[in-house]
Amino acid sequence: MNYFRTAILLAGMTALFMGVGFLIGGQNGMVIALLFAGGMNIFSYWNSDRMVLSMYGAREVDQASAPEFHALIAELAASADLPMPRVYLIDNPQPNAFATGRNPQNAAVAATTGLVGSLSREEIAGVMAHELAHIKHYDTLTMTITATLAGAISMLANFALFFGGNRNNNNPFGVIGTIAMMVLAPLAAMVVQMAISRSREYEADREGAAICGQPLWLASALAKIANAAHRIPNMAAEHNPATAHMFIINPLSGQRMDSLFSTHPATENRIAALQELARQMGGAAPAASWTGRPAPRAEDRPGDPWGRRGASPPAAGPWDTPSARPSAQERPRRGPWG
Repeated sequence: MNYFRTAILLAGMTALFMGVGFLIGGQNGMVIALLFAGGMNIFSYWNSDRMVLSMYGAREVDQASAPEFHALIAELAASADLPMPRVYLIDNPQPNAFATGRNPQNAAVAATTGLVGSLSREEIAGVMAHELAHIKHYDTLTMTITATLAGAISMLANFALFFGGNRNNNNPFGVIGTIAMMVLAPLAAMVVQMAISRSREYEADREGAAICGQPLWLASALAKIANAAHRIPNMAAEHNPATAHMFIINPLSGQRMDSLFSTHPATENRIAALQELARQMGGAAPAASWTGRPAPRAEDRPGDPWGRRGASPPAAGPWDTPSARPSAQERPRRGPWG
């Protein structure tokens, strides 16, 4: 049902795009807009992953440069029955992550240094399992096409301001209709984009929980990321708000108008859904049970996610020692360990 809904919404956005083209140039304008949309989507299909990774200054890491993080992604990908994606780190203090790529064979996952430095290993597993769920369901391609169409609609609406009221074209709405379309078309595109993204986020939460086997790991991570996103700015995202829908939590500050049309569901609702899923699954299991093997010993772990041995690990990161972990009394009641 969610896939059918997504297809209907995408068809609606394409129709909106063609409608703006009709406003600018009548039937010829509608055909040109459709061809233009097709060209942009073909370009996005082949190049969107490289574009967005470059936009955020992501750097690829491997087993040598980030052994623990890379191994974690490999274990999750195997659990999800997916090819190993390319793995990237983004030097940004805001904890967040996203996935990109046109299909599972050409996919990439990226996490910020703020995420790997402030979340536990279990919480990071929940986050990255969510991103792999997007890849598994081809959501990365869907949202890329959606963002491309939304941006193109906004651009065409601006063109309509200059060309839509010309008496020599076939526009039946005149100047008033052109101004209305210029305002309403981008708004309608944003609403459609929001609806598509929200439906895909809930599905990715559920599938991600199935991949790692622990819904509460992701629930705990979402609470921490959402809290930090309001306090720690992500300037690259602020400069490129059209990519905000790609992240697991909206990276834009609450001071922006974009927050009124967030492409993400309310974090509280997502956490409640994950907690209900955990109850249905019978509660949380031991932290390392999903891997089928015990967690590595502290002395065997690299000092940080970039493999610099001997460096001090982050206090609450995925490679923390047992002594750095909070006691049972200090943990939140609904954390990733129940």
